[in-house]
Amino acid sequence: MLSSLANLFPMNQQHPQQPNENQPEDQLPDDLQDLANRLFEAARTGNAELITYIDSGVPVDLANHEGNTFLMLAAYAGHAALVTALAERGADPNRLNDRGQSPLAGAVFKKEDDVIEALLHAGADPLAGSPTAVDTAKLFGREGLVSRFTADEK
Repeated sequence: MLSSLANLFPMNQQHPQQPNENQPEDQLPDDLQDLANRLFEAARTGNAELITYIDSGVPVDLANHEGNTFLMLAAYAGHAALVTALAERGADPNRLNDRGQSPLAGAVFKKEDDVIEALLHAGADPLAGSPTAVDTAKLFGREGLVSRFTADEK
């Protein structure tokens, strides 16, 4: 999952990290794991520096150990501008995490209306995931969203 970072970002060009024979093949070296953790934290906190890394080759749909992508983390935390920037770079607005949750349902749950708009503009499907964004809107009495999400079904 994160092993592609190892190829993208050698941490020290002058002294590349030597392979560790005792380290499992699918485990990142500590410095790369630290970088990955910082990137996921940047998504959670809305730090636009994340975009520099994406533009430099970090996969836009990279997922953490829970299946949460940068877009999912930014959406759930209410960072509409970062959601838009990630979507513009190809982030999948319908990618579900390991619990089957969608970024749109998370934004509905958190009442992040600007994020909802950004995700819909990026092509988010209100029926993706479990619970769906439609079900989440119904649960929280957001009838305006329910009507909007289901308008295309009629």
